[in-house]
Amino acid sequence: MREYLKFYIDGQWVDPVEPKTADVINPATEEVSGRISLGSPADIEKAVAAARKAFASWSETTREQRLEVMLAIQAEYERRKQEMGEAITEEMGAPLSLGTGFHTMLGSGHLQTAIEVLREFKFEELRGSTLIRHEPIGVCGLITPWNWPMNQTCVKIFPALATGNTVILKPPQLAPYSAQILAEVLHAAGVPAGVFNMVQGSGAVLGTVLSKHEQVDMISFTGSEGVGVQISKDAAPTVKRVGLELGGKSAYVVLDDASLAANVGAATGAMMGNSGQTCSAGSRLLVPAARMAECIEAARTAANSVTVGDPLGNAAMGPVVSKGQYNIIQEYIQKGLDEGAELIAGGLGRPAGLEKGFYVKPTVFVTTNDKVIAREEIFGPVLAMIGYDDLDDAVEIANDSTFGLGGYVVGEDLETCRTVAKRMRTGAIWVNGSFDFHAPFGGYKRSGNGREWGDFGFLEYLEVKAIIGYGATPAHPAQI
Repeated sequence: MREYLKFYIDGQWVDPVEPKTADVINPATEEVSGRISLGSPADIEKAVAAARKAFASWSETTREQRLEVMLAIQAEYERRKQEMGEAITEEMGAPLSLGTGFHTMLGSGHLQTAIEVLREFKFEELRGSTLIRHEPIGVCGLITPWNWPMNQTCVKIFPALATGNTVILKPPQLAPYSAQILAEVLHAAGVPAGVFNMVQGSGAVLGTVLSKHEQVDMISFTGSEGVGVQISKDAAPTVKRVGLELGGKSAYVVLDDASLAANVGAATGAMMGNSGQTCSAGSRLLVPAARMAECIEAARTAANSVTVGDPLGNAAMGPVVSKGQYNIIQEYIQKGLDEGAELIAGGLGRPAGLEKGFYVKPTVFVTTNDKVIAREEIFGPVLAMIGYDDLDDAVEIANDSTFGLGGYVVGEDLETCRTVAKRMRTGAIWVNGSFDFHAPFGGYKRSGNGREWGDFGFLEYLEVKAIIGYGATPAHPAQI
């Protein structure tokens, strides 16, 4: 049983101002796995005061000083990585191989990327006689989700710290353990007091206080569209910067070629990864309508091949994060059936043999782009397969969405993949399975604003100052 009852504020582990706790449920067993304290507005006030005080000195540190701290964090993170992965498995149900693998590797990757960018980033640049300076924005409130806890947390914390900001982290209440370990990592690495602070608890309470606070200069939020809209409203009176990475309903375009069946199978399997709980998941699979029968067989085979079960075993897919999330997914599957979509794999209820735990069947529908299951983010292992007539039709279907976070194009003709990718109205597109930690990530349309990852992630936390005349030829005393 884990008990994380203190917050990290001003370099110390402190008791909450108003003691209140909440149970954390293991989604694989439906049993209590631990307790955390729930923070109050008073705890946020303490954290903001600490961050504001620390900003005065941290913002003036040199690149070399911040690099030294980042490298110390990296060494400590690597030391705790196995423990971190085990915590992720326990808190949100990812298979252990995924928790100790890609989940923690993403955190490592964002940290290494921040170190690489920090070494080369131009914080000052002379353009003519004008000096362009990139300066830290100030105190940053970071509000993170439960689905990829280290990815979403590290992609915010490390660029913010590397650029001289101080932060208050509000981790997800459903997946708080890995954030607690990360706070311990930063403390052990010697991050100066007040530079990093963490308060656990309810987003509705703590996120609102952070968003409205006059001494918080920026909010970076990853989560649902509705919450992102509310944060923007709460932040508006103080005109603070708000970075939003919100929902998605990403199109996965499979080209009509000899690799069609293999690519459909791979796309289906990828959708089921992390139990479908990925904002950029390719949840709309666009395939040639003329070869739909072949695509159905490939998708059905792939979905039925996904093993579901105990995340501590050898299963490829664990449970979804909570009972509430399980119920939402079941409602969407029922909507698909009610809309007349063709169910080709999965369906309602738990997989056979799993009577306990929030397990969902890997589910695939054949449908059209106007149906609810093709338009709303389900955030579970539910794939909508849609036929297209030609590439123009594929692009039109892909762009017919209120979201625009991710996209995928796979096929043997790279030039055709490139052409389709350029026409898709979305923030990041992966061609033939490519991956790049330095590539910017963020959304068009209702998928948010701003960009994370790489040097674009640094710019998110920096103000731009122009000092005009900085490089002018000094005037002769006689001319003054």
